[in-house]
Amino acid sequence: MTGPGAGSWQPDPEGRFDYRWWDGRNWTDQVSHQGRSGTAPLGGGAPAGQQGAEQHGGQPAAHQGGQHERPEPQAMPQATAQGDGFAGITGDLVDGRFSEKEAKAIANQNTKLLRVRLGEPFMARQGSMVAYQGNVDFAFEGGGAGKFLKKALTGEGLPLMRCQGQGDVFLAERAYDVHLLNLNNSGLSVSGKNVLAFSSSLDWNIERVKGGSIATGGLFNTTLRGTGWVAITTDGPPVVLDAAEAPTFADTNAVVAWSANLQTQLKTTFKAGALIGRGSGEALQVSFHGQGFVIVQPSEGIQIPVQ
Repeated sequence: MTGPGAGSWQPDPEGRFDYRWWDGRNWTDQVSHQGRSGTAPLGGGAPAGQQGAEQHGGQPAAHQGGQHERPEPQAMPQATAQGDGFAGITGDLVDGRFSEKEAKAIANQNTKLLRVRLGEPFMARQGSMVAYQGNVDFAFEGGGAGKFLKKALTGEGLPLMRCQGQGDVFLAERAYDVHLLNLNNSGLSVSGKNVLAFSSSLDWNIERVKGGSIATGGLFNTTLRGTGWVAITTDGPPVVLDAAEAPTFADTNAVVAWSANLQTQLKTTFKAGALIGRGSGEALQVSFHGQGFVIVQPSEGIQIPVQ
């Protein structure tokens, strides 16, 4: 996390190197190129926000035969310690490409990692915090006696913690892909195992998926409603289906989330042949009807073989 006046690696304003260190006020001589760090004086590069080729008489300064030539990187001496914790260490991990991304308060650091800058408190899956910077407090969030009983009776596990304070929090879950959605006075039904985090402004509850019966059994999801953000995980790149285009069905173990306004029905394809080993293995699906979308991951989770 960097605050006002703190330093960070930024693209070299002169274009000679991959990155140059910005100390919060000025460009420094510290540079990084192709995984190697060193020092090189700034030769008149424009400040951040004013980058571009230097003009001379209305034409680029480096110009031959009508083509602009990018200056070749200069040989860099070995970095020397100058009070910088990165000095003397080179490699792709420290050349800036994996540095914290701070363009937005809530955004993906990468496809597997979510970064949340604390302003308002938010809810996160217990154990999903992998790192944080600042003064952050984590507390158990039970959701009240009603939600506690629903968890116990339905098996829809959503162990939550409340994150509050000041700082940046990094969240991940089993290296699953992380996807960020914004709700605007809307609703989303999410499988509890796929909820990573969401803003405290959203109302959440454990609700029974409509359309179940004694034959099909019960299916329960976590429903989020209101205005705010939610981060969900998928085991691999998902597919998003438009339920309005055609009758839509999904395996109960592979479906991740859907628009809360969709009509659902649990469908069973159980036949007598399954009793003698001729079943399809796809005995229970959820059908969706109406205007909305369905998110399905390319995985059905950990399957326990039948003995």
